[in-house]
Amino acid sequence: MAKQTKELTGLQKVAVLLVGLGPEVSVEAFKQLTEQEIDRLTMEISNVRQLKKGQTEQVINEFYEMILGQDYMNEGGLAYAREVLEKALGKEKAMDTIGRLSNKLQVKPFDFARKSDPKQLLNILQHEHPQTIALVLSYLDSKQSSQILSQLPPEKQAEVVRRIALMESTSPEVIHQVEQILKRKLSATGAQDYTATGGVEAIVKVLSNVDRGTEKAILSQLELDTPELVAEIKKRMFVFEDIVNLDTRSIQRVIREVIDADLIYALKVASEDVKDVIYRNMSTRRAELINEEIGLMGPVKLKDVENAQTNIVTLIRSLEEKGEIIVARGEGNEIIV
Repeated sequence: MAKQTKELTGLQKVAVLLVGLGPEVSVEAFKQLTEQEIDRLTMEISNVRQLKKGQTEQVINEFYEMILGQDYMNEGGLAYAREVLEKALGKEKAMDTIGRLSNKLQVKPFDFARKSDPKQLLNILQHEHPQTIALVLSYLDSKQSSQILSQLPPEKQAEVVRRIALMESTSPEVIHQVEQILKRKLSATGAQDYTATGGVEAIVKVLSNVDRGTEKAILSQLELDTPELVAEIKKRMFVFEDIVNLDTRSIQRVIREVIDADLIYALKVASEDVKDVIYRNMSTRRAELINEEIGLMGPVKLKDVENAQTNIVTLIRSLEEKGEIIVARGEGNEIIV
């Protein structure tokens, strides 16, 4: 049975396309590629023994539809491209083409919202369902999302954070519907995308830009229902390499608490900047001993290094929560009085 184009990888489709279009087109295409890409594509072309009946035609048609869709998109935007393609190809085929195009071009949804004043967005979003707010904030700039999240009613903040963290992907139609509603309310226009968003990384970026009081309130509320999510967020909010951003007093406080075994493993693969900051804030004798141990220990397991760095990060978070050190957050500087 002939292999359908949807079963082919992207590289295999390119190989089939170039074989079908002939050597002259292939030569021109190769001029636009890197040496590594040429090697991979040449290998794939060499594996195209005998094309099944209709396979080349299917690949060329798919390529043509994407070019057509891109032209329509450039002419009148994604909504216009969808409308024209649905009339020309049918709804299912049009959505497939638009999906491939959006992934290829990385067209971002809610672009019009990213250009809007956060206060305007807040006025609209604060009355929406938490899931809708979570979806929009996931696509906005993290600073913009932080400003909006900070001003939401306290009872909504934790719920929105939970939904962002647990979000994996959203269907194109849902995103399109939410965009249209938001567009009408903001009287703006923009582009769309159908890529996955949200997740713990997204909410870490947002929480890293809110004030400490808002962060603590949100995490405290979240911990009541999903303590494992809070633990994951806290673990990612301060990474080991961020130690270079601590003030001198805080670094010295951390170094007094951390055990040498963790320091030795953590510094094994650390950057020179991190090593320099830590060595400068401990006694010369201790720095020499740790550096000597690192030199003698030989290869180590990455897991051991990560565990040691996690122990140090956990210690830093603990000292911060006790108010014994200051961890600067966002773009501003915390004022100490």
